[in-house]
Amino acid sequence: MPETIKEKNISRASLKLEKQHPWHSLESAEALDLLQVSPDEGLSDAEVEQRREQFGRNVMTPKKQQSALVRFLLQFHQPLIYILLAATVVTILLHEYVDAMVIFAVVLVNAIIGYIQETKALEAIDALAKSMTARAQVIRNGKKQQIDAQELVPGDIVLVQSGDKFPADVRLVRARDLKVDESALTGESVAVEKRDTPVAADDVLGDRIGMGFSSTVVTYGQGTGVVTATGDKTEVGKIQESIASAQDLETPLTRKIKEFSNLLLWVILGLSAAVFAVEYFRGAPLGDTFMVAVALAVGAIPEGLPVAVTIMLALGVSKMAKRRAIIRKLVAVETLGSTNVICSDKTGTLTENQMTVQQIVAGGKKYEVTGLGYRPEGEVREDEKPADLSGNKALAQCLRAGMLCNDSSLKEKEGNWTIEGDPTEGSLLVAARKAGLELATLEKEAPRKDTIPFESEYQYMATLHHGERPVLYLKGSLEAVLDRCENVLLPNGELAELDREEINGQVEQMASEGLRVLAFAMTEAAEGLNDITHDTTSSGLTFLGVQGMIDPPRKEAVEAVKLCQRAGIEVKMITGDHAVTAAAIASQIGLRGREENGKLAAITGKELQQIEDRELETVAEEVAVFARVAPDQKLRLVKALQARDHIVAMTGDGVNDGPALKQANIGIAMGITGTDVAKDASDMVLTDDNFSSIEEAVEEGRSVFDNLTKFIVWTLPTNLGEGLVILTAVILGSQLPLPPVHLLWINMTTSVLLGLTLAFEPKEPGIMNRPPRPADEPILTFDLIMRTLLVGVLLLIAAYGLYLYEVDQGATSSEAQTVATTVFVVLESFYLLNCRSLVRPMSQIGFFRNMWVYYGIGTMFFFQALFIYTPFMNMLFGSSPLDAGQVLRIFGAGVVLLVIISIEKYIRYAYAKRKAGSPESEG
Repeated sequence: MPETIKEKNISRASLKLEKQHPWHSLESAEALDLLQVSPDEGLSDAEVEQRREQFGRNVMTPKKQQSALVRFLLQFHQPLIYILLAATVVTILLHEYVDAMVIFAVVLVNAIIGYIQETKALEAIDALAKSMTARAQVIRNGKKQQIDAQELVPGDIVLVQSGDKFPADVRLVRARDLKVDESALTGESVAVEKRDTPVAADDVLGDRIGMGFSSTVVTYGQGTGVVTATGDKTEVGKIQESIASAQDLETPLTRKIKEFSNLLLWVILGLSAAVFAVEYFRGAPLGDTFMVAVALAVGAIPEGLPVAVTIMLALGVSKMAKRRAIIRKLVAVETLGSTNVICSDKTGTLTENQMTVQQIVAGGKKYEVTGLGYRPEGEVREDEKPADLSGNKALAQCLRAGMLCNDSSLKEKEGNWTIEGDPTEGSLLVAARKAGLELATLEKEAPRKDTIPFESEYQYMATLHHGERPVLYLKGSLEAVLDRCENVLLPNGELAELDREEINGQVEQMASEGLRVLAFAMTEAAEGLNDITHDTTSSGLTFLGVQGMIDPPRKEAVEAVKLCQRAGIEVKMITGDHAVTAAAIASQIGLRGREENGKLAAITGKELQQIEDRELETVAEEVAVFARVAPDQKLRLVKALQARDHIVAMTGDGVNDGPALKQANIGIAMGITGTDVAKDASDMVLTDDNFSSIEEAVEEGRSVFDNLTKFIVWTLPTNLGEGLVILTAVILGSQLPLPPVHLLWINMTTSVLLGLTLAFEPKEPGIMNRPPRPADEPILTFDLIMRTLLVGVLLLIAAYGLYLYEVDQGATSSEAQTVATTVFVVLESFYLLNCRSLVRPMSQIGFFRNMWVYYGIGTMFFFQALFIYTPFMNMLFGSSPLDAGQVLRIFGAGVVLLVIISIEKYIRYAYAKRKAGSPESEG
């Protein structure tokens, strides 16, 4: 019993210490002592059981999600839908079953479409749970054993090697040549060397070299660590919590439509109540009174708007898919058009994600290397001319060393070039190929006999080759290589005294440009030497030169950034890479932001920790480059920008990007390199991981928003006109010119057959030369509101005027109502031609750029003819055939409306042109 109490106290002490101490800042021995475990013995079965009781299993807590039924019922939770549902009930009570069926069908279609979209809910947490390693190798009871990773507890001793995933967060106690790919967690573009040494307590995730984090992958070497956190307590678990707590923000369009709907709700309720009261006090029958109120509500509600918006967004999705952007949520299409800040990762999005040698310094001369990526196309150039290797021994040997002292390989398949192995080593192979060297030829001339693999303790790799004479090549960090050299090779093949100060200056210049630098050396080996050791390479080497490589910017990304900036969209780089590299790439790409000493300023994650939230809002706006950033800091940056009313698009590919992707107004995941977590937390996925595709998607998003605005501007006058007709009839005490079932016919058929043709309207000229729409700007500007009122009044005059004329000429009630209904259909068709551009006259946009408009008008006229002349439709809707004179008068009214609106648009266009020059796009 005493032993059990002691072990339980140890478990509780471990939990307390885990909360209080940053494990990365402790010596490994101290961490083992605090967790009360021996690295050779591990935990006993009794200790494991007690700690599991205290800490729980190594799993992530699943989050509750809404049921399918709840998601479907929530589709009816909209103000305008309440009115339509109430109208359905009232019409059923009045035994107007056809009207009730049509109204409810509209509601049901909207709900089904919304539910289909909702079923694409986020699956980020499931993906996170799947990312946990299935098995783990541990030491327990002094023996190695394989266990289910879910059974791990703090204090367990875990063993990892190349190809393994860390099954939990661990403090390393031993590391042999250990390299870990942490890109999914930190955004670091290259594998991180791990050691068992502590770092400062405030160092960010990417700098914690003594830690192994859950779900990161060992790419090289071996390691032993003690588990410090499991399940929800791991860094990945904390990200899960951030994703779950991140807000699902309304998009500008949904927010504006919600505001519009709420306003319309109260207007409709007020008018309907007023109409009901007027009719009731006039002594009209209660049933007729209800039908008048229902008619007003049905006429004023744009029933086709939700369906049309969904379909137009879906068409935008289709267009974007052709431009390599897959939209997961329909509203993301419109949000792109309103975006004014894009926060982008660096690696693979703004850059090629292919390390490329760009500069070589050998024999005191500097050489430029052309070409990008792994494709061996380009040259090694000196003074704008191809370098001659036969006349430059130093350059030739520097390139040979990079190719032979190398464990990677360059592969070509179907025109695609890839690297198997370390990307940095791969860039050396490509550089040598560009200079005309072939690996197969070199290996035949100088086959490898022995190797000293890279070790973090020594910071270099060496290879021994036999050929015409034995030679030893060495590559590594500048410090490690220079310490072993006593002279330098000149271009003519002679040896000279080593000028360390000059070489250090050249390397510092290269590093300031963001280049990662490797140094090279050689020495002739003794005849018969077959084995090399660190003693063999300790001194007496000849310095050959250095090669500087970088993951270069994509050419198309440079142009895309320029287009975004011209469009008023600021681009910011948020990366896990080092500040100098990030700032250098940002400068090459053309990012704009705060500068220090004439260069782009880069704020590091460590510096962000010291900045308060209020100050961060200013920093986030002014600074363009953020480096070595932790996941929670990405989330803070997005929130800081949103606090200044920015519409933020955020790109990402790793687990670490999940919270920020969900918090952003639009999250953009990488389709090639992206993790499941990033994709599931996103609104859009790029199939080519290319920033230029974002710019194209923004352009498409603006076009979609333009066309949505055109649709709304086209459809609202119809509802206004219908409402005015009903109000006028009530005021004058006449019969309704437009019964409810006719109103639904007008609203639904014209929305689909006429309004949706605007979705195919080509992009306006200069669409990317204007600033983003302000987030608080209403959909309808003052000019568009005035046009809506004008068209609504013209519809009232034409419909009610012709209705009264037909009644006066002795037409039946059914004929007069059919005339009024057809007036709306015809005048909407003519008005559609003027809605193809909200600013430019028809002559400025081309009459035949969008033939769908004419197809839609023709189809609408066909269905309206069925409505007028077929007995079935006459019976269903109560319509009647019209004679030629009636039809001519209706079309005459349409021509009048077309002329009036064309004149109004031309006057406004001419005025705007004089005031501010020719408008580039609609505004």
